[in-house]
Amino acid sequence: MSTPANSTPDTPSTVVVTGAGSGIGRAIATTLAERGRRVVATDIDVAAADETASSLSGSGHESARLDVTDPAQASALADDVADRIGLGAWVSNAGISAMAHFVDISAEQLDRSLDVNLKGVFFCGQAAARAMIRTGVRGTIVNTASMAAKQGRVPFLADYVASKFGVLGLTQAMAFELAAHGITVNSVCPGFVATPMQTRELEWEAKLSGSTPDGVRQSWIDATPLGRLQTPDDVARAVAFLVSEDARFITGEALSVNGGAYMD
Repeated sequence: MSTPANSTPDTPSTVVVTGAGSGIGRAIATTLAERGRRVVATDIDVAAADETASSLSGSGHESARLDVTDPAQASALADDVADRIGLGAWVSNAGISAMAHFVDISAEQLDRSLDVNLKGVFFCGQAAARAMIRTGVRGTIVNTASMAAKQGRVPFLADYVASKFGVLGLTQAMAFELAAHGITVNSVCPGFVATPMQTRELEWEAKLSGSTPDGVRQSWIDATPLGRLQTPDDVARAVAFLVSEDARFITGEALSVNGGAYMD
């Protein structure tokens, strides 16, 4: 069997992608498969994960239900993949959002945002790292953060901002500790990405700001120097780079992929 160009002989080609049932996660799974990686597409919606896996080019792809807020599920999946086919990379992409004025965000909404967006990344990162260390794999972990992980100047998303800022700090802490095992950890920070989640956010922000969905969409385009909304494929290509051999000496970084909407 030939080795994919973006893996090394001692690193399995398999990549687990969370939140792969739609949007950015599905694009990541698709791009990685096109580049020769074996993908395990996971989602809390197993039917959506199945649909993604069945659509991928190449062979050997799998799907699984995964609730990222359940550390036992994450560990069981990571160990199963590592032991059966080898775990070379893990992409923690699953995430949620909801919009409200800061003073109106409920404790329940805050908990849910932190559970999925931050604790889910933590639990999945632990599971992946433990499996890689146990099997002696010098693998890669990529966490999906956000442009909102680098600036608090984001309306109606205080809980989301807090969770994504946490992802950046967690990524650095993971990268520092896991470097001794040859495991790299990075994050991607998308901007205004055209996904089903964004469609909901357009409606929410329009209502909260007294605008219209079209008006909000245009304001996002106006805020992006490259002059268009971002596509899931824009993010997927950046993730493909971070899991490739070209990025093996990059760790602890937060790669902005937002068309210049936020520059740091």
